[in-house]
Amino acid sequence: MKKTFKTIIILVKVARESMQFAYHAISVNKLRTFLSLFGITIGIFAIISVFTILDSLEKNVRDSIQSLGDNVVYVQKWPWGGNGEYPWWKYMNRPQPNLKDMAEIRRRSNLAGPSVFCIYFRKSVKYQRNEVSSQLVEGISDGYDLVKIFDIEQGRFFTQFEINSGRSVAILGNKLASDLFQGADPIGKDIKVAGRKVMVVGVFKKEGKSAIGENSHDEMVIVPVGLANTIVDINRAGPLIMVKAKDGVATDDLNDELKGILRSYHKIKPLDDEDFALNQISFIKAGIDAIFGAINLGGGIIAFFSILVGGFGIANIMFVSVKERTSIIGVQKALGAKRYFILLQFLYESVLLAVAGGVIGLLLIFLGTVLISLTTDFSISLTVANIIRGVLISAVIGVVSGFIPAWIASRLNPVEAINTKG
Repeated sequence: MKKTFKTIIILVKVARESMQFAYHAISVNKLRTFLSLFGITIGIFAIISVFTILDSLEKNVRDSIQSLGDNVVYVQKWPWGGNGEYPWWKYMNRPQPNLKDMAEIRRRSNLAGPSVFCIYFRKSVKYQRNEVSSQLVEGISDGYDLVKIFDIEQGRFFTQFEINSGRSVAILGNKLASDLFQGADPIGKDIKVAGRKVMVVGVFKKEGKSAIGENSHDEMVIVPVGLANTIVDINRAGPLIMVKAKDGVATDDLNDELKGILRSYHKIKPLDDEDFALNQISFIKAGIDAIFGAINLGGGIIAFFSILVGGFGIANIMFVSVKERTSIIGVQKALGAKRYFILLQFLYESVLLAVAGGVIGLLLIFLGTVLISLTTDFSISLTVANIIRGVLISAVIGVVSGFIPAWIASRLNPVEAINTKG
């Protein structure tokens, strides 16, 4: 117990004296210290900036994927991932998913929860003199609010009667409502979609841009599919069916059940290929994991070289500091200072300089993330994990860079050191 207490007292003494020496070195050699701190600041700034951007980008991508639904199977004409599975002409000859397919799924599936039929097309949308040409419009069946994730900021969602009867009602994206109504209340107002009068009953809450290119509700018009069918041919509007698995049901199990139901309903022979595609979010996730794995490896390489640059700067200033204080080291050793005392003294100073430079770099990154978040739609933040990572990297750089100078200082001959001019 006494030995531990004595060790703590020594460490506190070393820390106090090293801080005094570091402060003196900073005050006497401002330019040299600034250049050293600048090197480690740039190094930490580069390292943590890379990790912060990658972490934020990965989070935005995964959040965008999550919004599509982990437990949702998409029944479509085309499979995700291109034309590698079949020749393109076989894709072209496939029928489009339709409302009858969804009705059959709802009737026969035991594993499916809610499902929704959707189509997408572009038409002009106008309110008084304000018009948006080639606006994305989505036609939906019932079940949309049970499958998709969204929030209504103003007004309400469609009633079951409005969807089933194809009433002329619409819900606007947040940005689209702002562009059309210029701050006025859109609820209850009539807009024109492809020249057809439609009443606005709701406005979606702002979502921001999707990191994977998925259509955000912000710039979209949602209408009942019955109304959409009077504007366009739904078979030419990219129809799809989203089927959500029941709680506790694996998506792969739902996928297998849907395959059996649709093959039976389409009267496909056992040896014939399907004339539909069943897509899952897991297909995208596998590719995302591989991409970010490679990106993180590249970030690690950048971090390594940044550490080298910062480390050389700290090592340089410590060598100079040892040279300047050689006579002082000699006096300390003549008075009985142990080697570990001298070693810890310089190591502490090295770590202090490195951590100070790292903290400055983290502060610059924080200011940058705030500026980017305020001026763009990209959500970026400096996480606690990256702050801890930055401080630890700085400390490691300080220890590694300062060890050799500190080791040299601890082994100086006291007589020779006292007679040496700094």
